Amino acid sequence: MNKFEGVSNTLFVPLVARIAVSKKFPEYFCDKKALELEGLLPSGVDKGASDYSNLASVARYYNTDRMIKKFAKLNGTCNVVCLGAGLETAYDRIHEDYLTINWFEVDLPEVIKARREVLGERDKEILISGDMFKMEWVKEIDTAFQTLLVVSGVFQYFHEEEVVDFIRKCQKAIPYGEIIFDATNSDGLKFTNWFIKRTGNKNAIMYFAVDDGDKFANKCNATLIEEKTFFTEARAKLNKKVGFITRISMKVADEKRRVMIYKLKL
Repeated sequence: MNKFEGVSNTLFVPLVARIAVSKKFPEYFCDKKALELEGLLPSGVDKGASDYSNLASVARYYNTDRMIKKFAKLNGTCNVVCLGAGLETAYDRIHEDYLTINWFEVDLPEVIKARREVLGERDKEILISGDMFKMEWVKEIDTAFQTLLVVSGVFQYFHEEEVVDFIRKCQKAIPYGEIIFDATNSDGLKFTNWFIKRTGNKNAIMYFAVDDGDKFANKCNATLIEEKTFFTEARAKLNKKVGFITRISMKVADEKRRVMIYKLKL
């Protein structure tokens, strides 16, 4: 495999988190493909995130993995479309045990180029270059099958009206569709942006928040079918294996519903 080249360092943040958690807390989450990719990371990639930050990133994948598996069990042959796929390795964590899934990885051309060069294009996996909001990717999918859209760590960087418009377009384009996405609430958004501004990374400001899953689903003309706190399983499995501050941070995030996973029926 070749080293990753020509993509922004921000693309590596979730991958680095999966590597860190897989090493430190494998009883909660172990991503073997992410560990294989560690040696391909370019020099200068920041590996200094806190346990809480790494677990928050990985909790997205822990929860969405289980939702994907449940969807596949219920529907047999189906589509899973990772929008804003980045260097996500859900295919590697799930495919071998769920061969009925047709995988689609959608992202900007430079990201798809990096994926193709390093990971290749595997059995029942199609890589699609393009802007997810322009909806051209739908042409590559057989929408006669039940289709699950997975949007992890993406919507936060867009305004609510853009997200609502996108979900409504998906609803029209995909007759048998569901969508999974993560979101902070308004309080969580304020805290996150305060922290981002302190780091000086003004290009990473977030805009999108969900305070009430049912109300947001209604705005999209969709139906809320599931919502989950981020850290329920992490807190149970890791307990005192993580530091006191991390335990408290996860507890507060769950109790105040600061970060959530939502699943809508389109």
